[in-house]
Amino acid sequence: MGIIGGGPAGLMLSHLLARRGIDSVVVDDRTYTEIEQTVRAGILEADSVRMLVDTGVSDRVLREGDQHAGIELGFDGQLARIDFAGLVGSSVWLYPQTDVFVDLAAARSRDGGDVRFGVSDTIVDDLDAELPVLRFADADGARHEIRCRLLVGADGSRSMCRHRIPEDRRQQSFREYPFAWFGILCEASKSAPELVYSHSERGFALISQRTEAMQRMYFQCDPDTDVDAWSDDRIWAELQARVNVNGLELIEGPITSRTVLRFRSFVCEPMRYGRLLLAGDAAHTVPPTGAKGLNLALADVRVLAESISQFLASGLDRHLDDYSRRALQRVWKAQHFSYWMTSMLHLPVERSSFDLRRQQAELRSVVESRAASAYLAECYTGWPR
Repeated sequence: MGIIGGGPAGLMLSHLLARRGIDSVVVDDRTYTEIEQTVRAGILEADSVRMLVDTGVSDRVLREGDQHAGIELGFDGQLARIDFAGLVGSSVWLYPQTDVFVDLAAARSRDGGDVRFGVSDTIVDDLDAELPVLRFADADGARHEIRCRLLVGADGSRSMCRHRIPEDRRQQSFREYPFAWFGILCEASKSAPELVYSHSERGFALISQRTEAMQRMYFQCDPDTDVDAWSDDRIWAELQARVNVNGLELIEGPITSRTVLRFRSFVCEPMRYGRLLLAGDAAHTVPPTGAKGLNLALADVRVLAESISQFLASGLDRHLDDYSRRALQRVWKAQHFSYWMTSMLHLPVERSSFDLRRQQAELRSVVESRAASAYLAECYTGWPR
């Protein structure tokens, strides 16, 4: 097996295959340090946590992760809690994606996995042949060519592997959003015990956490916003204005990082071409509002490991097609949920008083209806796998 992409999706797939006695080589053009230092989302569904623990990756998520049994929705001058545990008997965990990567990389090293970071000139070829080829130069410049039974593209949203599939053999569904998130990391104590999603006439804000002393926060902005034009005082004033109206006071501190995060909805179908299969962001991306990106990637590779094992045992291509079918069912449910959360909470670019009042009514309908609250809780915590 050749796996292109050494992030959580690629490493988890390699780990799951190894548990089934299937060898793989994982390559990534980024260094270990580059991946480790990339700040990403940090909400794990309960099944994602179980996958890490039950497959022997690590139980650190249980010791150092922060279990959240709900979220707060702020709108129309109030904060209303969606009680995940009470509504659907489940929770999520705040555990940064960088920690998931560190745990997986350590597990592959512990188990003797073949993982090569810092490679270059990676190419996949002969995708419709019995043994497709993976070519790359390792970190020392030595060139390699490996013939594999299968290749997996887990190489992110700018996937090289996806673009190796002929255009007439893939259908791409795409939506670009007219707004982005201005994200910060700050040195401060937690402003709330769980995530707060705040809707206001100034736009959306998300109050998240990272650790006890480091917090992650976002507010809706124009995609072309220049982060250097925003002083710390201006950032805090904007965040406070968007949450104070709903009854929350933020604990402020030095801002150590700031970035503008553009987002989109994207799906490539099918997630298989010949002997190449796609997983994670290489096949689909979602807006971050629903906290689905990493969880979808982990769900992909769980199904993919099963399908690969069945294919290798039987030689029947239908098991590879079955992977794409099963994975896409969950992907499109996540696309719907992420789009719904995004459209409910973010103000349209050309907003009106009607838009504001309609969104307030929608949010009120969600929190006042047990059925609607349970739907949000079920989607947020994750569907059964």
